[in-house]
Amino acid sequence: MADASAHADNIKKHANDYNQAAAEKIVGHLGIALRNRDSAIVSCTDGFELSRIREKWCRGKLGVALNQQQIDAAIEKVCDTMKAEGGQKSRVTFYYLLAQELGKLDHLASR
Repeated sequence: MADASAHADNIKKHANDYNQAAAEKIVGHLGIALRNRDSAIVSCTDGFELSRIREKWCRGKLGVALNQQQIDAAIEKVCDTMKAEGGQKSRVTFYYLLAQELGKLDHLASR
């Protein structure tokens, strides 16, 4: 499994619980992208990036069947939750919180 320990403190700062198995799946999914500083963070002001997160992460990886407005509302909530991070929103934490918000964290951990 992928090592999520480097992201645990940041996730715990924002999440209700910490599911290590889910965090490890996210780190494994992101893989080499986490080595590049630019791709390791999320920009909540980049509409193209948020659209890609909605389609590739939420619909693709998590299998969310909600409509676009519902997924976008979940993304907006995570952006608001992580607002204090400024332009340094960890992609691992962002994806973790989004999976949690969409009720897919346990599903992700069990895959």
